[in-house]
Amino acid sequence: MLALYGCEGANFQSSVPAYPVRIDLDTKAVFVHFLPTAFGSYVTVNAEGYYFNGEFVLPRGVNDAYGYGGVVAYVGMSGYTAYDLGCPNCAQKGKKSPCMVDGMFAECPVCGEQYDLAGGFAMPQKGISKERLRPLYIHPENDKLIIRQK
Repeated sequence: MLALYGCEGANFQSSVPAYPVRIDLDTKAVFVHFLPTAFGSYVTVNAEGYYFNGEFVLPRGVNDAYGYGGVVAYVGMSGYTAYDLGCPNCAQKGKKSPCMVDGMFAECPVCGEQYDLAGGFAMPQKGISKERLRPLYIHPENDKLIIRQK
């Protein structure tokens, strides 16, 4: 099953609309504990601001763009990954529902689907959704992690 999703590449079409994403995580001053070795750590960004492992850290900046349903950057088995938290299952039905992150899963409060963040693909776990969370581009640059729309 992983092989099918691993080959999707640039052809992946998400039901979640491609809203702008512009997030720069400062790993030297603000997110100093968000290291590639800190398996299970995550940063979420939404309209209210930045949260590290579920705890509020700082408000969203004026130049930040946080996608359709918010953004999660996660340290999983394959290193840093990032996803839009808009639930694809709900987006297919015309509903905007941001998933909530708790540990290694992102869960939709409307349909109940869980997405596995730890595995590196954000695959649905309950079979309610037929697609994974929308992947985002994440790249370390100097002392920052740059997150953008793919």
